[in-house]
Amino acid sequence: MSPTASTPAVAARMSRQASRDTAQELAVRRLLHGSGLRYRVHVPVPGMPRRTMDIAFGDVRIAVFLDGCFWHGCPQHATSPRANAQWWRTKLDRNQVRDRETTEHLAAAGWTVLRFWEHETPPDVARRITDQVRAKRSASSR
Repeated sequence: MSPTASTPAVAARMSRQASRDTAQELAVRRLLHGSGLRYRVHVPVPGMPRRTMDIAFGDVRIAVFLDGCFWHGCPQHATSPRANAQWWRTKLDRNQVRDRETTEHLAAAGWTVLRFWEHETPPDVARRITDQVRAKRSASSR
C-alpha cells in the first residue's frame, strides 16, 4: 500500500524526515553519556525483525524508545493529514499496534520498556532513564 504524495513538496519533505538520530535522541544520549551511563543505540529487538530499540542498556535489560508525536500517535500532539487521509490513518494505526507488540514482546522477555514522547524535555527524559538504570543496577548488585 504505497502512498501517492499529494504534491512534490510533500514527497520531498517526507523523504527528509529523520527516523533515527533525531534532535531529541541526540540530546538525551548526550545527557546520559554526560552522567556516566553507557549504552548501545539502534539495537535490534530480539526475535522481531526490522525493529530496533533507540537506546538499550543490555546489562539491566532496559529498552528506551523516543517516539515522535506524529508517527506514534501522541494523545496531545498527533495530527491527521487531510491528503491521503485513509492511507495515513491505516499507517499511523499500524505504527501504534507495532509499538504495543514490541513493548509486550520485550516485557515478556524480561526487559523494562521506557517510552517517551518527542515533546518531553531531554533533561527530564534523561533523568527518568538514569533513575531506572541506576535502580536496576543497584538491585542486581545486591
